[in-house]
Amino acid sequence: MALNLPFKKLLQITLFCSMGFSSPPTIAGDLDNIKASGVLRHLGVPYANFVKQFPKDNTYIETGFDIELIQGFADHLGVDYQFVKGDGHNIIGQLIGQNIEYTDGQIVYLDNEKIQGDLIASGVTNLEWRKALFDFSDDYFPAGVWLFARVDSPMQPIQPSGSIVEDIKQVKAQLAGRDVLGQRQTCLDPDLYHLKSSGANVILPNPPLRSAFMIPAILAWEAESTLLDVVDGLAALEKWAGEIKVIGPISEEQRLAVAFRKNSPELRQAFNAYLKVIRADGRYLEMVKKYYPEVFNFYPDYFTIGNESDA
Repeated sequence: MALNLPFKKLLQITLFCSMGFSSPPTIAGDLDNIKASGVLRHLGVPYANFVKQFPKDNTYIETGFDIELIQGFADHLGVDYQFVKGDGHNIIGQLIGQNIEYTDGQIVYLDNEKIQGDLIASGVTNLEWRKALFDFSDDYFPAGVWLFARVDSPMQPIQPSGSIVEDIKQVKAQLAGRDVLGQRQTCLDPDLYHLKSSGANVILPNPPLRSAFMIPAILAWEAESTLLDVVDGLAALEKWAGEIKVIGPISEEQRLAVAFRKNSPELRQAFNAYLKVIRADGRYLEMVKKYYPEVFNFYPDYFTIGNESDA
């Protein structure tokens, strides 16, 4: 589905992604074992309105689209729900039992990690390289990555052509010699979009920044521009109105999905069946309206009742 929208509207609100074996240690994790244990463990990290945490009485309260989605799934299965706050850098290892790095188009397997959850739902982008590590559910949200810059940057917002591919070319044509902030192992990884070949000066902070800090970093002159997904872009344009601008898309449309271990096919199938049920009965759309009301302006076709995933 090509995105053909007036760029003026994109400047007013704009777009979004998200995250980031030798054989891993075995662990009971498929559907029968989940039901026997009586608990579904949801791995996630705070990200946009998918997973939010608020301190209260020396603990935290979790809320958000993915929290509500997986709570509903646990209830559907007849088991208790448990949120497990993952390590943003090692969350894949906390699902599959082995830490990894993804650099220069290659997956590097590192040390073993204790498995702490049964699935990851935290605005996870369905990226091709991740399919070697775990299985994705049917997708449940559209996404994309755009280039944002300080308002004083010489780079200018593109004029939409009606073709996302041509729009990406327009953006990349402005990148030669420009600083672009990125984030490894997420949808904001510059390697995924071949930015170096466009002449961009790619900046990868060490340790990596959370996506919520990418805009503050460019406003602090650590870089001229940054990659950002649509969800964070919506919030950023409102929070830093008049200080940043959208140059245009860096990626074609992407999709968000839930990540499952490869030894949990029945659990994944059960989630896909649950997702179809809540799409059909309206609960899914109510959650979208609750957490992301603006998204209907950009992806109206995706959110039609009965829309089936092709994941």
